[in-house]
Amino acid sequence: MELSIKTLFIFALGFFSQVLFFARTIVQWIKSEKAGKILSPVLFWQISLIASIIMLIYGILRKDFAIILGQLITFFIYIRNLQLQHAWKKIPFYFRFFSLAMPFVCLGWTAFSGNYSMQHFFKNEEIAPWLFVFGIAAQIIFTFRFVYQWLVSERKKLSALPPGFWYISLTGSLLIFTYALFRRDPVLLLGHMGGMIMYLRNLMLHYTGKGLFDLLPFDLGVVKKFTVKKKSKRNK
Repeated sequence: MELSIKTLFIFALGFFSQVLFFARTIVQWIKSEKAGKILSPVLFWQISLIASIIMLIYGILRKDFAIILGQLITFFIYIRNLQLQHAWKKIPFYFRFFSLAMPFVCLGWTAFSGNYSMQHFFKNEEIAPWLFVFGIAAQIIFTFRFVYQWLVSERKKLSALPPGFWYISLTGSLLIFTYALFRRDPVLLLGHMGGMIMYLRNLMLHYTGKGLFDLLPFDLGVVKKFTVKKKSKRNK
């Protein structure tokens, strides 16, 4: 099937947002590996916010209500986590204003635009009714991880990524991956394929204090030797 320039642009936008989402996980992974525990870095939430704006636009252009719903729910949770880490006001005012206005602009666009109105989202002939319901359910479960994370963080008055966040992430990601197979959406497929590996890694780190690669037999020896050398140098 030949893809038009418009379709290629839309997919490129989606892939870029997924690259950013994956990059935030890499940032969180590296910082957590160094600390030996799960951390919630400021950069993780900053990248999340930018990626969410792009993904929201992608969802509108794809006329995919499941994607739009997920981004609208998590969008303000990203901002709240930045507030809890006292990092929100450090962001330039123009970007804060743009970020807060963006969801409302997108909603207004979908409400009054002809090609991307709400009617088109709910009557998209490319998505079967059962798949539409499945996609929304999968997105709600996946998005609930941030609602859960937000509630835990509010209780602690500190931005945190608890184990439950990664369990819900893994379950929701598996469901969206299944949805993407039926939807033939390469953006969601690649994004969640890499994501599931990272969610498992964070659970391993939480329960064992070791990362994913630390648990591999051939890596364990290298890590131990490197650690011993480092300690011996310090003692000298």
